[in-house]
Amino acid sequence: MRNVNRENLTKFAWLSIAAALVTIALKGSAWLLTGSVSLLSDAAESVVNLVAAIVVLIALTVAAKPADKNHHFGHTKAEYFSAAIEGVMIFVAAVTIVYFAVERFLNPMPLESLGVGMVISLIAAAINGAVAVVLIRAGRRHNSITLRADGEHLMTDLITSVGVVVGLLLVWATGWLWLDPLVALLVGLNILWTGWRLLRESAGGLMDVSLPKDVNDRLREILREHSSPTVRFHAFRTRVSGSQQFMEMHMLVPGAWTVQRGHDAMEDLIDAICEEFPDLHVTGHLEPIEDPRSYDDIQIGERPPQHNGLLDWPE
Repeated sequence: MRNVNRENLTKFAWLSIAAALVTIALKGSAWLLTGSVSLLSDAAESVVNLVAAIVVLIALTVAAKPADKNHHFGHTKAEYFSAAIEGVMIFVAAVTIVYFAVERFLNPMPLESLGVGMVISLIAAAINGAVAVVLIRAGRRHNSITLRADGEHLMTDLITSVGVVVGLLLVWATGWLWLDPLVALLVGLNILWTGWRLLRESAGGLMDVSLPKDVNDRLREILREHSSPTVRFHAFRTRVSGSQQFMEMHMLVPGAWTVQRGHDAMEDLIDAICEEFPDLHVTGHLEPIEDPRSYDDIQIGERPPQHNGLLDWPE
């Protein structure tokens, strides 16, 4: 099995915490100046961002721990718990925002100092946008669902802030106070959708979802390229665990081959795979092609033993 090293990602969590503290101060000030319920909802989401960033820091710290006697495959799945918690927190924030929006619909109030409030909100939005881009890029680069989830959350916050400012501009231009809670309501619904996506993705990770179809297809192609009348493959499977990606397969070779020859063939294959997918953990099992027991692990419902040297392929 080939392993890859993982960079410590907690520095990105500290960046998210710092951004949350700054934006809470800015958005809270904007709400106090204006009395706008949409700005209050925006500030409430930043409080959620802060708590979520702390959860991210804890999750990344745990996920970075190496394998031990009780966790032979490491601790990377801790990231999925973080994404799930963040999804739940987003739901709570959305419900709170909807509540304030409905209350303001029933009891409209005049708004004050809109210009200053909107400028402060835009400054906070710019900070969130910049940090969101950093987190999403880092999440994709390091295959971290936690960083991507936090970045997408901040990007949602950016969209929220822009929507709030647009709504306040309309209130200022028209004098229609009901637009303020309407914007807050739309913000809440948008946040609900983000929370649902995070929960769905974290559930998939905890259930050992496979690698994306295009990656699986390419891995199958590599195995086909290394197939021959005397070398075949089956029991191919992949999975994702936090920032780590795993592939398993069985190589069937003539039983008369020496251990050295079989080992060299397997190592050459793994080298070819890791050259194209350097972050992939590859495990290969060598079996004699003539032994009927080598075929006991072909999965029920898979393709029969033909198909260009590939004996069974989960789609």
